[in-house]
Amino acid sequence: MFTGIGEFSIHKEFVSSKVAGDTASLTDPALDRLLGFAGEVGLVVILHNDIDMPFAKTGAEPVFLTQMKDLLRRHPKTTIVWAHMGLGRVVHPVQGQASSGAAERSPRFREIVESILSDQTLSHVYFDISWDEVAKYAVSSPEATSNTVAMLNRYPDRIMFGTDNVAPADQATQLRVFNLWDPIWAQLTPEASLKVRKGNYERIFDAARIRVRAWERANVK
Repeated sequence: MFTGIGEFSIHKEFVSSKVAGDTASLTDPALDRLLGFAGEVGLVVILHNDIDMPFAKTGAEPVFLTQMKDLLRRHPKTTIVWAHMGLGRVVHPVQGQASSGAAERSPRFREIVESILSDQTLSHVYFDISWDEVAKYAVSSPEATSNTVAMLNRYPDRIMFGTDNVAPADQATQLRVFNLWDPIWAQLTPEASLKVRKGNYERIFDAARIRVRAWERANVK
């Protein structure tokens, strides 16, 4: 019946505090069991986790980055989509250059993302660029637009577009987020544009559907 599972919200601004029960954590064994099961079955996982805490100090290392990468590396057989590139309404792209302080050595946000995309131990990780907030960051300045275009053209197989609309009333509402990306769509190569807009989604979920159906045939009575 299913091809993917999620979205899981772990550290998510304004959301995590509203969830009853224990506080979600990237180091919780329960999360590892869920991701391990998804990898066994072939389910695509969509994971919500901010890269940093709200109102973080400029230049400081994102507080959740190391834990997030450790979690991703523990599940190399699980296809994981990191929703919204770890950004939020308040959790903005990391700014500032490296600092002399050991706890303040974070590179710029694009370098963080590209370091994940270029890491062979994280080749099973994809970034989702849905949500109007992500689009606003991407086109916030000519430099931001240029950097985003360069990254998408360099790693077109690892990034997926989505609208993240909730019950849109009409097609114009559904296309609003898509149109926010127009300055970037216009500069992508035709191949990269097709992959980011729909090709990667089709490839990843078509492959997952085959794996999950095979697991069901073998295990579900």
